[in-house]
Amino acid sequence: MQHEAIAGIEAHQSYGAQRWVGSVATHSDETVAEEVPVALVYNGISHAVMLATPTELEDFALGFSLSECIVGRPGEIHDLEILEQANGIEVHMQLSAERAHALKQHRRSLAGRTGCGLCGTESLDQLARRAVTVHSSAALSHGALPRALAALQAAQHLFHLTGAVHAAAWCDFEGGIELVREDVGRHNALDKLIGALATRRRGFDGGFVLMTSRASYEIVQKAAAVGIAVVAAVSAPTGMAVRVATESGVTLIGFVRGERHCVYSHPERVH
Repeated sequence: MQHEAIAGIEAHQSYGAQRWVGSVATHSDETVAEEVPVALVYNGISHAVMLATPTELEDFALGFSLSECIVGRPGEIHDLEILEQANGIEVHMQLSAERAHALKQHRRSLAGRTGCGLCGTESLDQLARRAVTVHSSAALSHGALPRALAALQAAQHLFHLTGAVHAAAWCDFEGGIELVREDVGRHNALDKLIGALATRRRGFDGGFVLMTSRASYEIVQKAAAVGIAVVAAVSAPTGMAVRVATESGVTLIGFVRGERHCVYSHPERVH
């Protein structure tokens, strides 16, 4: 997989380091993942600044816009332009008049940081304002999970270089990997995946998401917002994630490790 970086801003850099093995120290050139401030600007107004890996930013911007319910479909973004600035990157999007008005009514400012969950939420009422219910007849073979995990481990190219990024994979119900996106932030990786699927005009009901991170509240919320019915993660879910998944109709699976996994909500989809 090629990681398309912005001109002049790479997804990873080499840094000199001192590597110790037991009592012996040697010089080593280490490949380190970059994180860059990315401002998402709608109709000239900066809405969110997230620290992200500077790859697939078109996917990221579209996926964020969909998963945060800023738009309901890709066509409501009329234009998208990526601009490199001295201190980061700006992604400028032009919304339809209706969506621009709605965003102004419910605008919030996010001060994003790697792994943030509720950063920038202004009130407790906002936690439930995007509650949706996913209706899906998805049926997942339990054997799909170890197959998908094995395939994903081989597809994490940036992780193998740096050891510092999460991956979000779109898998078919037999465990085949169809798309992978990587980022220093797990939420960013999922947004990139959502944007990539939307760009390819792929539906969100024909597969499931596998995350290389824990399953947090916002991972489940973003998936539910676009109609993804099954979310699996290699690590644990949070209690809020389980509750949101139960209420929104999402099948949430954690601790996907080889032949083992734990289904926390809506187990009827796993056979």
